[in-house]
Amino acid sequence: MAPPSKLDRTIILDARAMSRALQRMAVEVAELAHGTADLVLIGIQRRGVELAERIAKLIEKDEGGVVPRGALDITLYRDDLETVGPKPVIGETRLPVDLTGKHAVIVDDVLYTGRTVRAALDELIDLGRPKAIQLAVIVDRGHREIPIRADFVGKNVPTSRREVIMVHVEEVDGRDGVSIGEILT
Repeated sequence: MAPPSKLDRTIILDARAMSRALQRMAVEVAELAHGTADLVLIGIQRRGVELAERIAKLIEKDEGGVVPRGALDITLYRDDLETVGPKPVIGETRLPVDLTGKHAVIVDDVLYTGRTVRAALDELIDLGRPKAIQLAVIVDRGHREIPIRADFVGKNVPTSRREVIMVHVEEVDGRDGVSIGEILT
């Protein structure tokens, strides 16, 4: 797809709203996992890793236990790998513990078609057999192509396919927030 000529943006979560959403999600994750004993958070590269780190720290602060966290690079599990190019850039996949018997929560920034999550599920299953896998996203924008849903959502944002959701995290982008933009050609 050619890059858009212009993007008209609207902020849908500022830094404070994003922080509140992550705090709420952390409470929900700990509640449904019944604490931290078997909990593992795994962020999808890129921004999911930073979001998983933040949620884990919030849970640790509230619960007092340690929450192992890892990272998944799903590049080689994509169903459109041939469109990525002849030499895809592969990031780090890192799991802090054996997933067998664990309550794994995959963390990503935006849930859209479901294809990224499908790839993450395939990779996780190749790496172990958790007793449960759940999904946490800061934004669910709809338009599923695969029957996948998030268990923990910061904000549901109905979108058109012409719109783009941009999640910014301090660790990568120098600021926190979520904006929506419509591609103007």
